[in-house]
Amino acid sequence: MVAQFKTLDDLSADFGDITGKVALVRVDLNLPMKDGSATDLTRVEAVKPTILELAERGAKVLLLAHYGRPKGQRHSTMSTSFVQGDVEKVLDKELMFIPEVMGPVVEQSIGILGDGDIGLLDNVRFWPGEEANDPEFAAGIAAHGDFYVNDAFSAAHRAHASTEGLAHQLPAYAGRAMEKELKALDAALGKPETPVAAVVGGAKVSTKLDVLKNLVGRVQHLIIGGGMANTFLAARGVDVGKSLCEHDLTDTANAIMDEADHAGCTVHLPYDVVVATEFAANPPSVRTCNVHEVRADEMILDIGPQAVEALADVLKTCRTLVWNGPLGAFEIEPFDQATVSLARTAAALTQDGSLVSVAGGGDTVAALAHAGVTGGVTYVSTAGGAFLEWMEGKDLPGVKALSA
Repeated sequence: MVAQFKTLDDLSADFGDITGKVALVRVDLNLPMKDGSATDLTRVEAVKPTILELAERGAKVLLLAHYGRPKGQRHSTMSTSFVQGDVEKVLDKELMFIPEVMGPVVEQSIGILGDGDIGLLDNVRFWPGEEANDPEFAAGIAAHGDFYVNDAFSAAHRAHASTEGLAHQLPAYAGRAMEKELKALDAALGKPETPVAAVVGGAKVSTKLDVLKNLVGRVQHLIIGGGMANTFLAARGVDVGKSLCEHDLTDTANAIMDEADHAGCTVHLPYDVVVATEFAANPPSVRTCNVHEVRADEMILDIGPQAVEALADVLKTCRTLVWNGPLGAFEIEPFDQATVSLARTAAALTQDGSLVSVAGGGDTVAALAHAGVTGGVTYVSTAGGAFLEWMEGKDLPGVKALSA
């Protein structure tokens, strides 16, 4: 699924010494903020190796990023200057803030920057040409750079000027975080070792239809969890009580299962479940039962222990695992047990060297952290929309442009 692309290793062959060259580097600095500082610096940590490597090699590094959704207009509360301090803290280097993305101010700032210095350009989304992927806007930015580096996989599903357009204007390279992500994704669904298992969870089938349709033709085992499993169980004639369920999608669920049959993909649905009459922490009414024993006033909130044990046995036969979405309502105990248990099995198999495991999506990252296994799987993608579109089998414009 991932074509050939150039990395920072190719810079020397293309440019020789890059001292004094201007690197336009697209990064994701759209950080969650509270009281004026970032609450999570994961995205900055991810791009740190690329920024510091280019700086250490003597390039003048100009960071391109968006912050919020200003819709093509300047907003005083959405300037990238708000995250400057957080980025400086992670890099342990001072940044020059540049309140434009092109023109005389940028040109003058480049003249002031020394070799190995870093500049932070203002929010690219302040200009309507960014989201419109206007070639003239991209050319205006490109005029200041010698080469372009994309290290923002999380924005790669957007065909914007700074994520896609610039790759056609300048020699283009994948940064270290992008390189790592693309190699992990290729190992998971591009050229994976088989058998491949996919865990797909979450509340609604409707949000993951394209993912499911793509996966049934690519994996040997499809494990469905979360509220989605209820829709599939209902399609198989199971009375799911007052569980979250998209009853209008039973035909779609059956069609996906038929497609899986034809493709030689086994769909795994739970046969024992954890139910309760209310969705609350440790309610008095929690019990484990067979899926055919769910009462009318109960809702399914997790997969049962027997089903989890069977799924663990499935993973032991597999060589590759792709995971997106929790198996149950993991945010509230005791409905986190299935997710935690299977995540720990996956991590143990990964550490043994028998499984390549790639996980992604916001809830998935939180669930793996809750299970204490973030460092135990092969790769965790923090990209939400881009990871989902990759699982849907779609071309990501920012990635495609690098391999053009």
